Amino acid sequence: MQCPALKSKRSGNILSTNGHRPVQLRKFIAIALLSIILLSISYLLIVFFQVWLNSARDQARPVDAIVVLGAAQWDGVPSPVLEARLEKALKLYEEGLSPIIVTTGSKQTGDRFTEAYAGLTYLLERSVPENSILVVVDGNNTFESLSATANVLTDRGIGNKVILVSDPYHALRAKEIAHEVGLQAWFSPTDLSSSFSQLIRETAGTSVGRMIGFRKASNLSK
Repeated sequence: MQCPALKSKRSGNILSTNGHRPVQLRKFIAIALLSIILLSISYLLIVFFQVWLNSARDQARPVDAIVVLGAAQWDGVPSPVLEARLEKALKLYEEGLSPIIVTTGSKQTGDRFTEAYAGLTYLLERSVPENSILVVVDGNNTFESLSATANVLTDRGIGNKVILVSDPYHALRAKEIAHEVGLQAWFSPTDLSSSFSQLIRETAGTSVGRMIGFRKASNLSK
């Protein structure tokens, strides 16, 4: 017959052991969550540095086409941001880096003109021949515009090597989107400065695009 005192002692040990398990599990979960948070922060810091580093690089070189990423236009007149992009593209064109300029961008609800058409008009007024300009109006975001541009260049038998022209902060994400749609892209930024908030936004956009693909990421913003 088992001694009651011994039985009680064993029961106490069992209860004590079982009582430690939830504590150990909570510690494990806390450590795992902390590790995930620290890794996520580290990854975002790396991407932020990449976005900032790429924003300072001008990779202009001879290519098949110069692609102007769209920005706001006011009743057919380019906004200062779009004008800066068009001026940079015009400079690259005049330097002989490409015989083709592609203007991109659709229009917002209520607009009479597309961003691409505003770009066309601006370049024509500065003596760029019409047969040197391709107008791509499909696309409400960078992914859609570059995907449409890739299709147009392919359909017309133009090569896939392009210089992307946009604001500095846009460099890394634009190049990675271009790669996803089949373009071999370099970047030439405007002279406009990039704010900290723009760099943060691009860091988030680039991070999400890398994780789920830029096509899916572009659909999230709709």
